[in-house]
Amino acid sequence: MNRRTTRTIRSTAAAAIALSAGLALAGCSSSAEAKPKLQVSDAFMPQPTSDMAGGFLTVKNDSGTADKLTKVTSDLSDNITIHETKNQKMQEVTSFDIPANGELDLERGGSHIMFMGLKQQPKAGGKVTIELHFEKADPVKVDLPVKEATYNPKHH
Repeated sequence: MNRRTTRTIRSTAAAAIALSAGLALAGCSSSAEAKPKLQVSDAFMPQPTSDMAGGFLTVKNDSGTADKLTKVTSDLSDNITIHETKNQKMQEVTSFDIPANGELDLERGGSHIMFMGLKQQPKAGGKVTIELHFEKADPVKVDLPVKEATYNPKHH
């Protein structure tokens, strides 16, 4: 090998090491970012009157990191979606934003969880266990108390 080839190999190796170190440092900073601290409250499901049901709850984010609700699972149904209501029209969405130091409200007449093809009919006084899946935070299991079909917490 001549000097020029050796110098080229060294400078290429130095560039690769510098790039690797930069990527490693970037990885450290993003993994050091804390997962959002999420708390669920005001959860309920009105007793279904058909093979469909709605679920409602509030997700509070007590951290400086925003997150998204991306999926809901439950033994009650294999077909669970999340919907928003805009201009009195319901439409399925892929996720809901949960702002940093804010909250996501899923409530009657607004955004909600939709259960279709129920495997059983939950009765008032019972509960339905669901698991909320997020973009960043770990999944959260929640029990939805089943309320009478007309229940609305804003009127109780």
